[in-house]
Amino acid sequence: MKQVLKNLRDGRTIVADVPVPTPGPGMVLVRNFASLVSVGTERMLVSFAEKSLLGKARARPDLMRQVWEKVRREGVVTALETALNRLDQPIALGYSSAGIVVEVGEGVRDLHPGDPVACAGGGYAVHAEYVVVPRLLVTRLPEGVDFESGAFVTLGAIALHGFRLADTQLGETVAVIGLGVLGLLTLQIAKASGCQGLGIDVDPWRVEKGRMLGLMAVPRTDAESTGRALTQGRGFDAVIICADTPSNDPVELAGHLARDRGRVVAVGAVGLELPRKLYYEKELSFVVSRSYGPGRYDPAYEEKGQDYPLGYVRWTEGRNLEAVANLIGAGLLDVKSLITHRFPIDAADQAYTLITTKGADPSLGVLITYPQSEQFLPSTKRINLRPPKEPLVSKVRLGVLGAGNYATAVFLPMIRSFNEVEKVGIVSMSGLHARHAAEKFGFAFASSDENEIWQDATINTVAILTRHNHHARQVEQALTHGKHTFCEKPLAITWEEVERLEALLCSEDLPLLTVGFNRRFAPLAERLKAFLANRGQPMHVYYRVNAGYLPPNHWLHDLHQGGGRLIGEGCHFVDFLIYLIGNSPTSVEAVSLPDNGVYREDNFTLMYEFADGSVGLVSYLANGHKSYPKERIEVFCEGKIAILDDFRTLEIVVEGRRQVFRQPMRQDKGHRGLWGAFMQAITTTGQPPIPYDQILGVTKATLAAREALRTRRRTEI
Repeated sequence: MKQVLKNLRDGRTIVADVPVPTPGPGMVLVRNFASLVSVGTERMLVSFAEKSLLGKARARPDLMRQVWEKVRREGVVTALETALNRLDQPIALGYSSAGIVVEVGEGVRDLHPGDPVACAGGGYAVHAEYVVVPRLLVTRLPEGVDFESGAFVTLGAIALHGFRLADTQLGETVAVIGLGVLGLLTLQIAKASGCQGLGIDVDPWRVEKGRMLGLMAVPRTDAESTGRALTQGRGFDAVIICADTPSNDPVELAGHLARDRGRVVAVGAVGLELPRKLYYEKELSFVVSRSYGPGRYDPAYEEKGQDYPLGYVRWTEGRNLEAVANLIGAGLLDVKSLITHRFPIDAADQAYTLITTKGADPSLGVLITYPQSEQFLPSTKRINLRPPKEPLVSKVRLGVLGAGNYATAVFLPMIRSFNEVEKVGIVSMSGLHARHAAEKFGFAFASSDENEIWQDATINTVAILTRHNHHARQVEQALTHGKHTFCEKPLAITWEEVERLEALLCSEDLPLLTVGFNRRFAPLAERLKAFLANRGQPMHVYYRVNAGYLPPNHWLHDLHQGGGRLIGEGCHFVDFLIYLIGNSPTSVEAVSLPDNGVYREDNFTLMYEFADGSVGLVSYLANGHKSYPKERIEVFCEGKIAILDDFRTLEIVVEGRRQVFRQPMRQDKGHRGLWGAFMQAITTTGQPPIPYDQILGVTKATLAAREALRTRRRTEI
């Protein structure tokens, strides 16, 4: 299928062929008929993308500070690679579309193939022939509402939510500043609600457009005088700002237009330096409207489909979408008159040239349209980027599941330097990221269907880089399909998954498995291990992790998706204890700081005991700051001391003599070392690079630690 993308590095707008996405649970696959370009929001994104690197740095000084902090922590090379990788990610444009349902995911029962719908959401209702959208961001179109009109539903919901925040009542007066699509929709909603409205804009063409719709509209210069006459000198009950400008003029004008104790709502992106004297003397209420309504940016609502009870939250974003669709169907919102341009998707770049070029034809509703074929859904969700090469027996022929940040920033750049790897295919559910990664890193095909990996006989090795809840299932699938398997940590997030995998790993003639416990393969870690070799006494190992804060709604905190940070990330550090000490722990005790509504069980200390008497501690802390180095390991044993600081310096002390080893230009946490060892195991030795008892031991040790943390009791492993 075709999709419109923006390249953040060079600013180009491209129409790319990407795999049709696959709907997961609670998702809906829709074939688009039309999508609406948001002239304000998308113009800002496009303008940022078209800036030079220096221009981007000036526009986002907050991101530049993050880069400099990463330079100090991890070195120039690592920071530069990370920054360039972020800029290289394609941005999917668009967030308002309409089309026909072609497939629904598990749990969706009230929509069916063939239903006409409107879709919303950045990253979901994008400019593409097919889109996957969460159920609560999809609303059925009433009879008689065509798809071009349906493409306006999302922007209508934004306007409706802003209008609701103004708390207007029948007969009140409403001023709308800014007569783009949002402003004209808001003014029509005010009229449909029995309010007397006045639209204001600096552009005479837009003012005239409002008048053609039967609305009262005036230029900026006449706003205050007309407003006084219309409100008999009292001022407007509510002022809704729909302008798009960094200027503070809209909020100043709103203060002059509003009545005493009036309400001002900012829907558009405008300057927000409020004139205190003006707002103080009238005691004005000021609110910044957040998108389509309650539920926006809440993963539980948008991604998991957990609707808010109607009795408590009458107008969620989903119900606002439904209300706008009904207003259009009832003829109370005229959106067809707002359409000024249509572009077929193949010419989508012309749409962005139009909205970003000064002096171009005036525009309001700019639509992207899509060709409609007889075929309801393509027969395959795979696209081939190059012919497959003749497979060589000695080569690792790789298929990859997942194309997120870890894949594109760490794993795929690392394997690119291994000539022995034949890159066959890469899969992600969205299809877009698979297409980008496949093209950038030289894979033969991209797909949104993981069955393409299992069924491809040329693939002998699979890398699983998906979210944690998929790992155990995909490891089972890969091994039972006869493919060597690399699983980015963790191996599993439940006891049931561990038990199934432990039974599977007892099978004979099974392909090789390894997990991404890379730190044990770091050069400084191997030097540390050698320093502690042939010990005759137990050791004490302390591993401190300055992990940094993650917001409570991050997917890693979700026990069903990420397993929590102890399971999802803590396994790295438990594995390092096992690597240094040489065997799995026998028991664990755990304590943590109180969450206090801010954290999610991610400030804890684990104390492990080992059969040889060694003790290992992991302190994982989210309450620090990322400007400080992340990881520090201290080891005491037989008069020897070793300190490994963030995998950049290793200090060893024995009998008063001190040596320091450094990685000056970049961190090396062992990603390359682990993959090299796995490749050697596949092609030469046949032995897993990490013993299976240790891989399973790590998973059991972290699951036991979570039990110990919650019960505050010592837990046997």
